[in-house]
Amino acid sequence: MINPYIFKPVEGYWFTSWLVEVLRNANTCLDVSLDLGLTQVKVCIKDERILIGDTELDLDYVTPSEEDRVVLLENERIYEVAVSTPRGYYKLKATGIDLPPTLEINGIHMHRIVGMNPWEDASLKVRKARIGQGSIVLDTCTGLGYTAIASIERGASKVVTVEIDPNVLWVAERNPWSRSLGDERITIVNDDIVDFVKNFEDSSFDRIIHDPPRFSASTGDLYGLDFYRELYRVVKPGGILFHYTGLPGFKSNYSILKGIKNRLEKAGFIRIYFDEESQGFIARKPL
Repeated sequence: MINPYIFKPVEGYWFTSWLVEVLRNANTCLDVSLDLGLTQVKVCIKDERILIGDTELDLDYVTPSEEDRVVLLENERIYEVAVSTPRGYYKLKATGIDLPPTLEINGIHMHRIVGMNPWEDASLKVRKARIGQGSIVLDTCTGLGYTAIASIERGASKVVTVEIDPNVLWVAERNPWSRSLGDERITIVNDDIVDFVKNFEDSSFDRIIHDPPRFSASTGDLYGLDFYRELYRVVKPGGILFHYTGLPGFKSNYSILKGIKNRLEKAGFIRIYFDEESQGFIARKPL
């Protein structure tokens, strides 16, 4: 039985270093985005103080400590969207003015940000998985939820998305681009997908997006044969798996990709090929 995570998006105003620079150079009223590019509102600037509705504050209070950090004004509380725990350091990483942010964990960002923005990255994966009208989708690693949301926007009727780390969900709740994770067609589960996938019946999903953290000793199970066999079991005959891996950065990584393909074949998938545009494997379950 699925015990869904109740997603609670935070309301407020978001500031990046790029936005603050625009505001500092103004001394008038102007339209800007205070939710990282999603909408526009009118604000007024005078003597480096900003007036938003009935709220007035000094720009210094909302200036990020580093260029790629995001400051959130939530009610009367001002803080950077970042958290340090024994498991690691998590932050919402700004990628430019009015652009969707990415999630960064221990210095590693969870989306491609060179040549495309994080939302475009997620949308490309969803398109390569050929998610369409009525698709039932398993999204194995929620992150900021972009692939789950993009799946709904492409017509999926149901998405189950699984995230092991509550700190990641905490960041997502403070990211305006993740708000649609509250859509009733999306079910979030805070659990380990390696174990949780065993709860699904055979042939439960039309499409699977598997976008795990990069391969390491701690993430190896997400690239293992046993897990691939579970993914094969729960996807419907004729269904598609998209498995993001990234491009090899050095020669030894080619053996990692070769091993992934071999294990997918052993799990039963066919027509497996590496798509360089999306930097992932696309595979099918036989009819």
